[in-house]
Amino acid sequence: MSATQKNAAPAGMNKIVSGLARLGVSLQGAQELSVTGRRSGEPRTAPVNPLRQDGALYLVSARGETQWVRNVRVTPEVSLRVGRRRMAYRAVEVNDGVKVPLLRSYLKRWGWQVKPMFAGVTASSTDEQIAGVASDHPVFRLESID
Repeated sequence: MSATQKNAAPAGMNKIVSGLARLGVSLQGAQELSVTGRRSGEPRTAPVNPLRQDGALYLVSARGETQWVRNVRVTPEVSLRVGRRRMAYRAVEVNDGVKVPLLRSYLKRWGWQVKPMFAGVTASSTDEQIAGVASDHPVFRLESID
Protein backbone atom coordinates (compact mmCIF):
# COMPACT_ATOMS: atom_id res chain seq x y z
CA MET A 1 0.00 0.00 0.00
CA SER A 2 1.43 3.40 -0.97
CA ALA A 3 1.76 6.27 1.53
CA THR A 4 -0.95 8.11 -0.38
CA GLN A 5 -3.35 5.18 -0.09
CA LYS A 6 -2.49 4.65 3.57
CA ASN A 7 -3.12 8.30 4.43
CA ALA A 8 -6.19 8.79 2.28
CA ALA A 9 -9.46 9.21 4.12
CA PRO A 10 -12.44 7.33 2.82
CA ALA A 11 -13.89 9.64 0.15
CA GLY A 12 -17.40 9.06 1.46
CA MET A 13 -16.47 10.19 4.97
CA ASN A 14 -14.86 13.40 3.68
CA LYS A 15 -18.02 14.18 1.69
CA ILE A 16 -20.21 13.56 4.73
CA VAL A 17 -18.14 15.76 7.06
CA SER A 18 -17.86 18.54 4.44
CA GLY A 19 -21.57 18.32 3.67
CA LEU A 20 -22.48 18.58 7.33
CA ALA A 21 -20.17 21.60 7.76
CA ARG A 22 -21.90 23.28 4.79
CA LEU A 23 -25.21 22.69 6.55
CA GLY A 24 -23.89 24.20 9.78
CA VAL A 25 -23.25 20.96 11.64
CA SER A 26 -19.71 20.71 12.96
CA LEU A 27 -18.63 17.24 14.09
CA GLN A 28 -16.17 17.74 16.94
CA GLY A 29 -15.16 21.15 15.54
CA ALA A 30 -14.78 20.05 11.90
CA GLN A 31 -15.06 22.76 9.27
CA GLU A 32 -14.87 22.86 5.50
CA LEU A 33 -11.60 24.26 4.17
CA SER A 34 -11.68 25.99 0.79
CA VAL A 35 -8.44 26.44 -1.14
CA THR A 36 -7.56 27.31 -4.72
CA GLY A 37 -6.34 24.37 -6.79
CA ARG A 38 -2.69 24.91 -7.70
CA ARG A 39 -3.12 23.62 -11.25
CA SER A 40 -6.79 24.22 -12.03
CA GLY A 41 -7.29 27.52 -10.21
CA GLU A 42 -10.68 26.12 -9.18
CA PRO A 43 -11.93 26.02 -5.58
CA ARG A 44 -11.17 22.77 -3.75
CA THR A 45 -12.63 21.74 -0.41
CA ALA A 46 -11.64 19.37 2.37
CA PRO A 47 -12.86 18.76 5.91
CA VAL A 48 -10.39 19.91 8.57
CA ASN A 49 -10.21 20.15 12.35
CA PRO A 50 -8.95 23.67 13.15
CA LEU A 51 -7.00 23.91 16.40
CA ARG A 52 -7.21 27.00 18.58
CA GLN A 53 -4.18 27.41 20.82
CA ASP A 54 -2.90 30.43 22.74
CA GLY A 55 -5.28 32.74 20.88
CA ALA A 56 -4.19 31.57 17.42
CA LEU A 57 -5.91 29.26 14.94
CA TYR A 58 -4.01 26.41 13.24
CA LEU A 59 -4.59 23.78 10.59
CA VAL A 60 -2.81 20.48 11.14
CA SER A 61 -2.55 17.98 8.33
CA ALA A 62 -2.92 14.68 10.11
CA ARG A 63 -2.55 12.92 6.75
CA GLY A 64 0.70 14.66 5.82
CA GLU A 65 1.40 16.02 2.34
CA THR A 66 -2.21 16.12 1.16
CA GLN A 67 -3.60 17.94 -1.86
CA TRP A 68 -4.91 20.74 0.33
CA VAL A 69 -1.44 21.22 1.84
CA ARG A 70 0.15 21.45 -1.62
CA ASN A 71 -2.53 23.91 -2.73
CA VAL A 72 -2.13 26.12 0.37
CA ARG A 73 1.63 26.30 -0.18
CA VAL A 74 0.98 27.76 -3.64
CA THR A 75 -2.00 29.98 -2.75
CA PRO A 76 -2.15 30.66 0.99
CA GLU A 77 -5.50 32.48 0.95
CA VAL A 78 -8.07 30.03 2.36
CA SER A 79 -11.47 30.05 3.99
CA LEU A 80 -13.15 27.97 6.66
CA ARG A 81 -16.87 27.36 6.59
CA VAL A 82 -19.55 26.08 8.93
CA GLY A 83 -23.04 26.68 7.58
CA ARG A 84 -23.32 30.16 6.12
CA ARG A 85 -20.43 31.47 8.21
CA ARG A 86 -17.28 31.70 6.13
CA MET A 87 -14.05 33.25 7.39
CA ALA A 88 -11.10 34.19 5.18
CA TYR A 89 -7.50 33.61 6.28
CA ARG A 90 -3.92 33.69 5.09
CA ALA A 91 -2.15 30.44 5.99
CA VAL A 92 1.44 30.66 7.19
CA GLU A 93 3.33 27.39 7.54
CA VAL A 94 5.07 26.92 10.88
CA ASN A 95 8.45 25.25 11.20
CA ASP A 96 9.01 21.90 12.85
CA GLY A 97 10.68 23.51 15.88
CA VAL A 98 7.40 24.93 17.18
CA LYS A 99 5.08 22.05 16.32
CA VAL A 100 5.43 19.84 19.44
CA PRO A 101 2.90 21.67 21.67
CA LEU A 102 0.55 22.15 18.70
CA LEU A 103 0.66 18.48 17.72
CA ARG A 104 0.22 17.43 21.36
CA SER A 105 -2.91 19.61 21.66
CA TYR A 106 -4.21 18.32 18.33
CA LEU A 107 -3.71 14.73 19.47
CA LYS A 108 -5.45 15.42 22.80
CA ARG A 109 -8.49 16.69 20.92
CA TRP A 110 -8.60 14.41 17.86
CA GLY A 111 -6.22 11.54 18.65
CA TRP A 112 -9.13 9.07 18.61
CA GLN A 113 -9.75 10.05 14.99
CA VAL A 114 -6.22 10.47 13.62
CA LYS A 115 -4.31 7.85 15.61
CA PRO A 116 -3.46 5.67 12.57
CA MET A 117 -1.76 8.61 10.83
CA PHE A 118 0.65 9.36 13.68
CA ALA A 119 2.75 6.17 13.72
CA GLY A 120 1.92 5.28 17.32
CA VAL A 121 2.57 8.79 18.66
CA THR A 122 -0.13 10.03 21.05
CA ALA A 123 -0.78 13.11 23.17
CA SER A 124 1.04 11.42 26.05
CA SER A 125 4.16 10.63 24.00
CA THR A 126 7.40 12.39 24.90
CA ASP A 127 8.38 15.68 23.26
CA GLU A 128 11.10 13.80 21.41
CA GLN A 129 8.63 11.27 20.02
CA ILE A 130 6.27 14.00 18.84
CA ALA A 131 9.18 15.97 17.36
CA GLY A 132 10.12 12.78 15.51
CA VAL A 133 6.87 12.88 13.49
CA ALA A 134 6.56 16.68 13.23
CA SER A 135 8.00 16.85 9.71
CA ASP A 136 5.33 14.36 8.55
CA HIS A 137 2.48 16.70 9.56
CA PRO A 138 2.41 20.20 8.05
CA VAL A 139 0.93 22.87 10.32
CA PHE A 140 -0.33 26.30 9.24
CA ARG A 141 -1.17 29.29 11.43
CA LEU A 142 -4.23 31.09 10.11
CA GLU A 143 -4.17 34.89 10.06
CA SER A 144 -7.55 36.53 9.64
CA ILE A 145 -8.06 38.55 6.47
CA ASP A 146 -10.31 41.54 7.17
